[in-house]
Amino acid sequence: DIDAEWIESMNTVMDDNKVLTLVSNERIPLTASMRLIFEISHLKNASPATVSRAGVIFLNESDIGWRPYVTTWVDTMGDQKVATTLEQLFDQYVAPCLDHM
Repeated sequence: DIDAEWIESMNTVMDDNKVLTLVSNERIPLTASMRLIFEISHLKNASPATVSRAGVIFLNESDIGWRPYVTTWVDTMGDQKVATTLEQLFDQYVAPCLDHM
């Protein structure tokens, strides 16, 4: 999980200025194309200032499942016949196997 002191030091990067201020007071500006992504299990150590600067997305693993991964992979095949066959095979063999786990 995220350390409370560390994440507070990231607030200057996460605000509109996008400037990282180091302990030595050196300031490093980030480019417009740079983004930060944090994967955490909770926000109990985050202050309201940190939460207000972050866009929070909650994804529950059980709600997503394995199908989006397969769909994305099958879409890269380029051949509709192959994609249809693969989807049928996953539905016929993989889904029942995973249901028994």
